[in-house]
Amino acid sequence: MTDQERINENLQRQIDAQNARIDNTLTKIDMMMQEIHEIRAETRDIRAEMRDMQNRFYTKVDNLDNKIDNLGNHVRNLTVMTVLGVGAIVWAIVSALK
Repeated sequence: MTDQERINENLQRQIDAQNARIDNTLTKIDMMMQEIHEIRAETRDIRAEMRDMQNRFYTKVDNLDNKIDNLGNHVRNLTVMTVLGVGAIVWAIVSALK
């Protein structure tokens, strides 16, 4: 084997090793890209879930507001009825005393 052949053989080994490293790097990049796509999909799902949760929360708050409004109406009605009842009692007492 001549010196040139040994040099060529050594260079070919280095080229093959470099190609193997490149292939390994490309494989890792492909894996990273796949992982990024999966993370994006998970992020979309999480955002959709968060929007759903937020909508459910706002619906519950709206329902609670309606219940509080209804409770206020009931309290107002009870107050009116109490005042009318007290007025009727006072009227009955005043009428009885005459």
